[in-house]
Amino acid sequence: MNHNKTSRLATNAMLAALCAVLSYVSIDIGNSMRITLESFPIALGAMLLGPLDGAAIAFVGNLIYQLLRHGITATTLLWIAPYVIAALLIGWAAKASGFQMSRTKTVAVMLIAELLITALNTGALFIDSKIYGYYGAYLFALTIPRLALALAKGIVFGAILPPLTGAIKKALPQTT
Repeated sequence: MNHNKTSRLATNAMLAALCAVLSYVSIDIGNSMRITLESFPIALGAMLLGPLDGAAIAFVGNLIYQLLRHGITATTLLWIAPYVIAALLIGWAAKASGFQMSRTKTVAVMLIAELLITALNTGALFIDSKIYGYYGAYLFALTIPRLALALAKGIVFGAILPPLTGAIKKALPQTT
């Protein structure tokens, strides 16, 4: 999908802002499980605009959230990295499919992305608990619920994204 630079930048900024807001609108269960929809605008941007735009949306949106909620810490980049990596994966899959992924392929890519985010966030949580000395052992007790949540998000997002991206593509300005 081609956009002029201003439209593309505005779309990225809007999706990054939505990512930051959706990070705040979450249900926190202890220190090791958060139910949030922050990955949705990241996936949407990556599917519409490609891997680099998706990664930029993920980085900026999560950086804003991290700065506002936690400030700068030794692990700030560890909390941002899972979403950037997932955005690259989603964006590359979309680009390889000519930005026309089927619902089945979208669900598969989103399942992989959400599981990847969960695995990398679990690693970040473990490292964070070691650096800051809080008890992170119970995070492994929540492994099954965290994986179930990732699977559910992957299926739901994968089902919603194809018709949504199709509608947005029609609404966004096209250039030749």
